[in-house]
Amino acid sequence: MRQPVPADLEAHLAPYAARSAQSAGRRYPEAPPSARTEFQRDRDRIVHSTAFRRLEYKTQVFVNHEGDLFRTRLTHSLEVAQIARSVARNLRVNEDLVEAISLAHDLGHTPFGHAGQDALNECMREHGGFEHNLQSLVVVDDLEEHYGAFNGLNLCFETREGILKHCSHAHARQFGALGERFLQGRQPSIEAQIANVADAIAYNNHDVDDGLRSGLLTIEQLAEVELWQTHYEAARSDYPQIEGRRLVHETVRRVINTLIVDLIDTSARNLAQHAPASLAAVRLAPPLVVHSEKIAAQALVLKRFLFKNLYRHYRVMRMANKARRVVSGLFNAFSADPRLLPPAYQALERAAQPRLIAHYIAGMTDRYALKEYQRLFVVDDH
Repeated sequence: MRQPVPADLEAHLAPYAARSAQSAGRRYPEAPPSARTEFQRDRDRIVHSTAFRRLEYKTQVFVNHEGDLFRTRLTHSLEVAQIARSVARNLRVNEDLVEAISLAHDLGHTPFGHAGQDALNECMREHGGFEHNLQSLVVVDDLEEHYGAFNGLNLCFETREGILKHCSHAHARQFGALGERFLQGRQPSIEAQIANVADAIAYNNHDVDDGLRSGLLTIEQLAEVELWQTHYEAARSDYPQIEGRRLVHETVRRVINTLIVDLIDTSARNLAQHAPASLAAVRLAPPLVVHSEKIAAQALVLKRFLFKNLYRHYRVMRMANKARRVVSGLFNAFSADPRLLPPAYQALERAAQPRLIAHYIAGMTDRYALKEYQRLFVVDDH
């Protein structure tokens, strides 16, 4: 027997929060869900999607085969969702929506992280380019094949809006109502703003953790980063008996806590000052989910440190170079002879072929991309 959704399930939310009952709807009309809200249904569809499962074998910074303990896109997405839900709860906005956005935000990422994306974007330069943020939307709108009535996951407008974090005016015009805010300079929901900042909190701090674990970063180097060093010294003072990984974890958790608490406090003050009475008012306000000037400046120093010392480390650059060779090699081989592609990715019209190739490559995990490259270019003696 179908159980109705409790009427008061979202009664605790603030006036500026997104509510399932007031959603702008789905691309294809569906009967209301039973025993869950529309945004809970979105979250569940994302978790059960093929693209979500693939995130387990897609790189965050380190390629999948380099170690079992480094972050993947899947663990990163879970960490983003945890941070975002904590912030959402404190700001009295919709936790289910913020979780759905957080879990879906990286579904369009290529194998091999940003190196793979850059390579695929270069390959697609004459065909509209490639950007993982737009690809995430394409995945949930069209590429997933789970339902008989439609392609994609048919998510709510508010979830899709949160997934589309960045968009050029040229692309925005292609997305109709979804792209209007980019053309008009308006803001997304508070939930989308939370997921966006939670993403930065998660990857900056956990890249520090992975960088130290890998040996590419050292504690001595991090001494120049105030946000890290302040909490590192406090952890050593509070627990003089700990060292190594335990000390690193204690420091990382303190940094994350500082960023989250500051985000909640600053955003709460902004919400009190602007007092948006509805989601529509949020869209007309300036960005409301932000850090204080002091913490934002400290977080920027950390981000720049990681760019210089981790993302541009020679060992990371070597792997990035391999990734570019694999992605560009696959794209060029498939472009030269589309018959090498699985039948589902062979376009009837030549003009559509490059984008289908991009979809195929973007959907690959790190290890599948490496295997495809070997199948195409390596002669096996056995």
